[in-house]
Amino acid sequence: MLEQESETEPSCAAEQRMSQEVIQTETEDDYDAEDQRRLNDINQQRGETNKIISSSDVGNSTATVKILLMPERHMITLAFTIGLTILDLKKHFSFELRVPSDIIQITLDEKSVDDDQTLMDIGVQPHGMVQFEMSSLDPENYPIRPVKPQQEYNMPDVITVRVQTDTETFQDVVVEIERATRGKAFLGGYRHKLTKAEYHHAAVQTMCKKRPDRGIETFSRDTQTVELKNQAQQCSKNASTQMTKIGCFVSNMEDKLITPGTYITAEEYHGKRLRAVITLQSHVRRWLAKCFTDSLRQVKEQHMAWMENERRRKREEKEQQIRDEYHRRMNPESKGDFDLLYNALQKWRIEEVERINVTLSGAERKAALCALLEQETQFISSIERHRMAAGTRNQDNAIQAFLNKSAEPKRWRAFDGKVTQMDTQFTIRAKELRELYSSITQAQFTKDERLDVLLTLKHTVKEHKCKLTQDIVDLIDREMDLLMRGVKKSNLDGLRKRISTLFLQYIKTPAFNPQVSKLLRVPQDPADLKKNIYLCRGCNEYQLSTDFALKTNSSAVGLCRRCMELDNEARQREDLSLYKNILRCLRDTEAECSPDAKITYLLQDQDLRYLVDVLWGAQSALSGWKDLHDLMLVRWEKHLDWSPWNCILLTKDEAAAHLKLENIEKAYDVVVIRNVKQKHTLARKYFSQIPAMAEYLHNAEIQPAALGNLLVSKPITKATM
Repeated sequence: MLEQESETEPSCAAEQRMSQEVIQTETEDDYDAEDQRRLNDINQQRGETNKIISSSDVGNSTATVKILLMPERHMITLAFTIGLTILDLKKHFSFELRVPSDIIQITLDEKSVDDDQTLMDIGVQPHGMVQFEMSSLDPENYPIRPVKPQQEYNMPDVITVRVQTDTETFQDVVVEIERATRGKAFLGGYRHKLTKAEYHHAAVQTMCKKRPDRGIETFSRDTQTVELKNQAQQCSKNASTQMTKIGCFVSNMEDKLITPGTYITAEEYHGKRLRAVITLQSHVRRWLAKCFTDSLRQVKEQHMAWMENERRRKREEKEQQIRDEYHRRMNPESKGDFDLLYNALQKWRIEEVERINVTLSGAERKAALCALLEQETQFISSIERHRMAAGTRNQDNAIQAFLNKSAEPKRWRAFDGKVTQMDTQFTIRAKELRELYSSITQAQFTKDERLDVLLTLKHTVKEHKCKLTQDIVDLIDREMDLLMRGVKKSNLDGLRKRISTLFLQYIKTPAFNPQVSKLLRVPQDPADLKKNIYLCRGCNEYQLSTDFALKTNSSAVGLCRRCMELDNEARQREDLSLYKNILRCLRDTEAECSPDAKITYLLQDQDLRYLVDVLWGAQSALSGWKDLHDLMLVRWEKHLDWSPWNCILLTKDEAAAHLKLENIEKAYDVVVIRNVKQKHTLARKYFSQIPAMAEYLHNAEIQPAALGNLLVSKPITKATM
């Protein structure tokens, strides 16, 4: 028979704490009158004894003491024993306020209280309340300051509870909090057999109510025992044996002869087990080492593959860069492409001049220089022919883009992200004029189709009567007459060009096409022409303020952009496309990190060139790499916005590693940090000349002695290119 416990098993501590129920030997109903009188006498005597004991313990009772700290008038409330003296109260507050007890003065109703007086002598009753005023006899050296409140909540010594005694009557009762002087004892509990969760018996602060003493000695006979269950177990299989005897034969054909082997001692057994364990451990450790080496080999292969991909990517980027530059030189389209051509021409001319000066002299040198000048003139003429062809193509693209922009509908984005489009009467008019202009400029139309387009154009422009529309109508009539006479198309190209030019002027007139009024650069009101107009000292023409490129150190308006481009092509022949790429990459990066950044948009190409060439020497601050295609400007301290005094010039790989650093001071050497700080100081001095950027400078003052020997700025010469 097996004994099984119940689902919950009580702990040992729980066995000691059981609810004890008092079993009375005699019930109260069995008392007779004489026993009842005897019991009342005993209770009366016990009550008188309790009164005597309580009168002797009055001195141990507490009262609510309120202390008003002067002159701060800060109130402190605490429970204090009425049998203690005022000196004990001073010692208590001397420890709390960090003030000597002989400096503290306690007054009651503006009268000083002696140190040997107790609260009972003053007239404080048990559980009563009294208010004192506390001040310092030496407030200059020992001022009394309010006690700082604790960060965490503590239960006060005394609380006031409002109790309802009647329907409309309430009474305030002062309750003193008894603080336990020892930790709560472990009273046992239960543990769940399945979930292993423990449940402990809890204790409360409120003292249990004592049962009235009836004068009869009682005992508890309840105990806590483990619940047991009895259950029988039956074997699942019966087995029996049979031996040979008289009347019973058992075959021994399948019997086996067993002989005892060598006796193995405990030491030999444990040694065998130890050797087996060592063998297992060696194989496991070999397997772990093999896994570790395989992981290292895999990491190495991945790193080698990544390095090979990076080398391939860089080689492909370099080849693509060379192809793009070659394509730009062979098929120039934009201003940057022609700047690249002139820059290459300037480099070729300088190399040829140096070669001629080294190899030739005298009349041969002059003849070689004249031949070089003639060859340079031919190159310039070829470049200008490409410029004229590109200008024609760009003009056609610009006209088409202008017409498309004027004809596009109004768009706005709703709160749900959907884009809404709306065509107005002006955009519809612009679309009609755009389609008509496209038809006029087409050269693949037949004779009948061309006549149909000319009639449509004639009816469109005849809606407005002015000199421009009259000229268009006259040209249309002339072309229609020539078409009817069978004139070849090649002889009509000039006339058709005049018609398309006048019709484009018709489209750009706001009176005929109101949608273009917002796209024209020249304002229609003559009074607006007097605003923001400056005289160019190069071409002696008045230009808009947007046609002038101002440098950081310029104090007056100089040459317009067109004159500066012409002067660059004739003299310096500089190519700023690399600096423009660096500036564009910088603006894109900062727009992602800080959308509100404005400093990057205040910089011009010349400013970035000064920052890269003069301050940073056109090379990486760490590796000295000088290819501007691979360099970029990033933040020096990544938690601050980018600025010329918070940047560093690095390669793309170095910049990616730099932005991952958490502590710059630990990552870089002292010499590198000092050089970077010096360049930041120079940038701060140079860019402080721009009024718009001066407000972004740091408020830290720069010591004049530290900047006495530093170079603030220097001109950009050919040697620094």
